[in-house]
Amino acid sequence: MATLALLNEFVSINGVNLSDHVRQGTLALEATALDSTAMGDGWNETTGGLKSGTLTIELLDDFAASNVDATLWPLFGTVVPFIVRPDAGPVSATNPNYTGTVFIAQHTVGGSLNEMAMKSLSFNTSGVVSRATS
Repeated sequence: MATLALLNEFVSINGVNLSDHVRQGTLALEATALDSTAMGDGWNETTGGLKSGTLTIELLDDFAASNVDATLWPLFGTVVPFIVRPDAGPVSATNPNYTGTVFIAQHTVGGSLNEMAMKSLSFNTSGVVSRATS
């Protein structure tokens, strides 16, 4: 079994590579479980419903031009494309590329005394999320 230590995750929002500021990135996907059990079944039955997802990223904040805050602030309240993959290297069977769009519903500024300035954000996916290996 091959394992992977996340050391160089790739995260792009609206075509801007933010990987050099990412501390954590998680794309969580789920399908609604609908109870399709009917009289006489004897066991619960489940049918898959709508799918959804959340892209959660933790970024070291940067207020310089063309960086984290300057990239995300104008996107607040819009739907934009994202790309996430385990490593910044080429897309492959062992480094799949996940793409889709997210609704930028949050923006944060600030933090705690004597800690790195960070943004911890969660964005809901909007529409289909795709996985590619080439």
